[in-house]
Amino acid sequence: MKDSILKWEILGFIFITIVGSLFHFVFEWLGYWKYIAGFFPVNESVWEHLKLPYWPLIIFSLIEYRFIKEDANNIIVGKTIAVLLSITIIVLTFYIYTAILETEILLIDIASFIIGVAVGQLVSYKVLKLSVLPKTVTIISWLIFIGLGIIFIIFTYFPPHLSIFRDGNTGLYGIIEHH
Repeated sequence: MKDSILKWEILGFIFITIVGSLFHFVFEWLGYWKYIAGFFPVNESVWEHLKLPYWPLIIFSLIEYRFIKEDANNIIVGKTIAVLLSITIIVLTFYIYTAILETEILLIDIASFIIGVAVGQLVSYKVLKLSVLPKTVTIISWLIFIGLGIIFIIFTYFPPHLSIFRDGNTGLYGIIEHH
């Protein structure tokens, strides 16, 4: 494949999808260790599932950067847009289909994650191929990208009592005690 950026974005889709799926279980696998809770879903709320594309995208982007930095433009902008699109698709899909069907369907949740990551990576590819964007766009992207990670961590330990943060199975918020 001649376009190395496209190759890396496709690899990113595969990596984020697989690693994000595995991340769903890591908190449980590691014995509900509270010190890692900010990086992995701690309950079955919509909010906690938004970590599934975010943290794997960061991991992959750190690897990818080494290989595309000479050929790609707007890397942080592309990655910020990718994660924002991924999480937006997950949230919108969940609330739209559950409003219509009045039930949750795991297959739709999984599909929205996969589609969200695919759309994010596709748009990221397009942004990486653009001419260099103004520096203010990059600064804003950094602030959004880092800010999102910070709020994922903070809201894991101190979740607002809003429906997006409520575990659909237990009705509880944040880290649920497992004995």
